[in-house]
Amino acid sequence: MDLKKVLYISQEIDPYLPSTPMGIFGRELTQGLQGKGAEVRTFMPKFGAINERRNQLHEVIRLSGLNISIDDTDHPLIIKVATLQPTRLQVYFIDNDDYFFHHTPGQALEVDSDAENNDERCIFFTRGVVETVKKLRWDPEIVHCTGWITSMVPFYLKYFYGDDPAFRTSKIVYSLYNQGFDGTLDARLKEKLLQQGFTEEQLSDISNRDGKIDYIKLCKIAIDHADAITDSTPDTPAELIEYAKASGKPFLSYDKAQEGATAYYDFYKTL
Repeated sequence: MDLKKVLYISQEIDPYLPSTPMGIFGRELTQGLQGKGAEVRTFMPKFGAINERRNQLHEVIRLSGLNISIDDTDHPLIIKVATLQPTRLQVYFIDNDDYFFHHTPGQALEVDSDAENNDERCIFFTRGVVETVKKLRWDPEIVHCTGWITSMVPFYLKYFYGDDPAFRTSKIVYSLYNQGFDGTLDARLKEKLLQQGFTEEQLSDISNRDGKIDYIKLCKIAIDHADAITDSTPDTPAELIEYAKASGKPFLSYDKAQEGATAYYDFYKTL
């Protein structure tokens, strides 16, 4: 069976930010999947470090304008798009000045430099992507998430959007990476998610984590709610690899993943 629609959600995609293994992986994977005949749509945050003029980003008015409420504050969602050459792959950017603008040249990205807001960035980015895909009336067969800022996507798709026709049959793949963050998420994360409409039962996975949510615990939450896991970096923390394998879910090892888009495409089809 051929795959028709793959939604790729990533923290970074080359060449919009300085090249990193994660960014290069995102570009090569999506272009490789497109070369196999899959229709691919890609989303990433519109970090302040991204040069809009050089990369020819422009706002998509019909997709912008939604307000996403987090912690009793409305945050406007702006959607921008660019075309990744030479395959003319469309890349959508989730933009908001509160979360993805405060960048100082020479410093780390916003998600690294302002860790105290990382929980809300995860929530805003997740909801921004899903709401935009719904507006596009585009139902993906595979949702592939890369980078810790995407780690709440599986959780939201299972509970918050569990009955939505656009994602009801989607299979969610989460890629493990060695690119984390320092510190922990806001201790009020559960309270903010309750405000979103989650129930105490749905949040039990978060409540049962000892202490605050750090990078490892956040990735474990993603593993718990994804349908399949891939190891996409040679130095992923061993604790995460062991946790993923112990889950019993389909797992694509790093050695196998080295085969590139072909390995991922074949892995998707097994789901």
